[in-house]
Amino acid sequence: MKISLRRINDSYLFETKNERGDIVLLDNKSEEDPRGSSPMDMILRGIAGCSSIDVVMILRKQHHELQDLRVEVEGFREDGAIPNVFKKIHLEFILEGDVPPAKAKRAVELSMDKYCSVAKMLEKAAEISYSVQLNGEKVD
Repeated sequence: MKISLRRINDSYLFETKNERGDIVLLDNKSEEDPRGSSPMDMILRGIAGCSSIDVVMILRKQHHELQDLRVEVEGFREDGAIPNVFKKIHLEFILEGDVPPAKAKRAVELSMDKYCSVAKMLEKAAEISYSVQLNGEKVD
C-alpha cells in the first residue's frame, strides 16, 4: 500500500493519491472554507468504511442482501490535549433489509471484534463502542 501527498495551495490543502490513482483532498478543518477532509475525519471514515465492507461481506456469505447500510460515527477527543487523539469512538450501524436481527447483530460484532483492521488498530488508543438498528428497530 502506498499513498502520495502533494500540497496544492499556499495554505493547508493537500491532494492524496493511492496506487490506483484515487484522489482524496485533505485540509485543515480550522480553515475558513476547508475543501477537504481533515486527517482525523479520515480516520472516522476509515473505520466506517472498513466495518461496512465486512458487514456486507459477512451477510452476503450468509445469503442476506441489505437494501441499505448507513453508519453514523462519532469521535470524542480530549479538549486541550496535545496530541488530541480520539479517546472514544461510537458507531451506529443502520441496516435495512430482510435480514434476521441476530444475523445483523452478529455481522457487526464479527466486524468490530475480529475483522475490521481499522477498528483493531484504533482500539489500542480509543474505547470503541457500537450499536445496531435494523429496519428502524434497535437490535440488542
